Amino acid sequence: MTADQILLGVALILVLGVGCQILAARLRIPALVLLLPAGFTAGALTEVVDPVKLLGPAFSPLVSLAVAVILYDASLGLDLQRLRGHTRSVVVRLILIGTVVNCMLGAVSGSLLFDLSQGAATMLGAILVVSGPTVVGPLLGFVRPVERLQHILAWEGSLIDPVGAILGALVFHAVSAGSPHQPGHQFVQFLISVTVGLAGGAVGTGVLWLLLGRLRLPETLGTSAQLAVVVGVAAVCDVLREDSGLIAAVVVGLAVANLPGMDIPARSPFFETLVQQILGVLFVSISATITPSSLNGLILPAVGLIAVLTLLARPLVAFLSTLRTDLSRGERAFVGWMAPRGIVAASTASTFSVSLAAAGVATASEILPITFLVIVGTVVLYAFTAAPVAGRLGVRRPAWSRPLLVGGDAWVVDLGRALHGAGIDVLMWAGLEEQRRQILDAGLELAPGELLAAATGSGAELEGITSVLLLTAEDDFNALASTLLRGTAEGPVYRLGPPHHGHGVVAPYTGGETLFTAALTRIEIDRRYRAGAAVLTRPAGPEVPEGYEVLFRIRANGQLAPVTPTAVPRREEGDVEVLLGPAASRPAPAG
Repeated sequence: MTADQILLGVALILVLGVGCQILAARLRIPALVLLLPAGFTAGALTEVVDPVKLLGPAFSPLVSLAVAVILYDASLGLDLQRLRGHTRSVVVRLILIGTVVNCMLGAVSGSLLFDLSQGAATMLGAILVVSGPTVVGPLLGFVRPVERLQHILAWEGSLIDPVGAILGALVFHAVSAGSPHQPGHQFVQFLISVTVGLAGGAVGTGVLWLLLGRLRLPETLGTSAQLAVVVGVAAVCDVLREDSGLIAAVVVGLAVANLPGMDIPARSPFFETLVQQILGVLFVSISATITPSSLNGLILPAVGLIAVLTLLARPLVAFLSTLRTDLSRGERAFVGWMAPRGIVAASTASTFSVSLAAAGVATASEILPITFLVIVGTVVLYAFTAAPVAGRLGVRRPAWSRPLLVGGDAWVVDLGRALHGAGIDVLMWAGLEEQRRQILDAGLELAPGELLAAATGSGAELEGITSVLLLTAEDDFNALASTLLRGTAEGPVYRLGPPHHGHGVVAPYTGGETLFTAALTRIEIDRRYRAGAAVLTRPAGPEVPEGYEVLFRIRANGQLAPVTPTAVPRREEGDVEVLLGPAASRPAPAG
């Protein structure tokens, strides 16, 4: 390729990766549904979108390092405190049983449906073990299942990828050496790979502990340090033992997310953007390596293989993994309807199929196009059926608002109680132990961990936050937290308006959305509450009772509409009003 062609090819891959994600967001569908066909089409219609020619021998190792970064990012959202009881049992069983069942049925189906050689069929079965956060995460975000299912499937997706990649590497070496039937030897090799990955993860964790926990690097440098350490450790581990770098990446992510003293810049916008770009580029690049001619005669058998994996293998794995657990029937059924294949399957197939074909393994060249069809088929299948199935099984979270209330003063707890009584899924966070105890005594859900992790949804318990309400008694804290969280939290960020004169160092000078009318500052709310005012709810009436002020309107569809100095939401049919009463008000006003 000429320099101009290389430049055009790299640019087109990046543009397609970003463009598909933008279009998918507008259409409200998972981006993978568009990325895979876009890459395949670009590779078929142009000569410049060919990552093998663009990067040469560097393509495969770069894919491995990119996948390591993706797995590290996914592991940052895994809270070990949530992996306990039946949830832990289900995750462990899904990985162990799923590895065995999917590998066996994938290999048998590959041999029967595609007439693959024994070595190629075994390799295909090992590749199709993996699922992965690259597809499970976006699908779960789209479906929004109940939190326990979210935890189980997110853990499975993040942990099965390195296990499947190591298994694929071992099967590859056995098949290429012509010795697929040496289980004892392969098990020892598997343990060696795991040991190398764990050791690399320990080294990476130690380095990041020094950089983030002791040196306390600022956010930009801290994010760069994470990227450098993960890539460096994964590369060294892969040099020592192929694909052990993925285990190292997951271990580092788990450690950084769960060990005390790791002052991690929680999922910075830069790192999140980087991972999104990597995902788009990888899916487009790997899809572009598939030629239309390589799919001849494979589409109908691939439909059969997809049916085996989705209608036989996954339900069987889910049934055995959830047996004698406290999961409901609907939850167990949904676990059996969520097993898409993703980037690790594509990357391992891309690497191993070419190498096996070069080594003279019969029909090995068909592994990559078969895997591509399985990825496309499972992603499309689950993308368009997971949400209706979850709704039919009753395992979707309600579409109502889920605000995070930050603060533990008595009036804030009363506000949380009032919103909760009106059907809002309230989550609260407070810094003082006494305030946290009062929140729990009020029967409200308390967010664990630090504020930034809670507000940005990086904790395993905190998915689906729709807004952040900063209601503490510290004006400067509210102002600074509002500035930090805007653009990183999933929804809008509001704070209490500071007093007009003489309070706070930065609060009067920072922007951002403030709550309630200009006169209803934190000092005024506190004064009224001490004088006996109460936070009340009532069906919205044509007039607000004298002495009362509207704080929020709860729409009929469960959306929370706050009053701000610049906008007072209009009354709509079915609204519920959240009011602050006058001094010494206790009973609710008549509707």
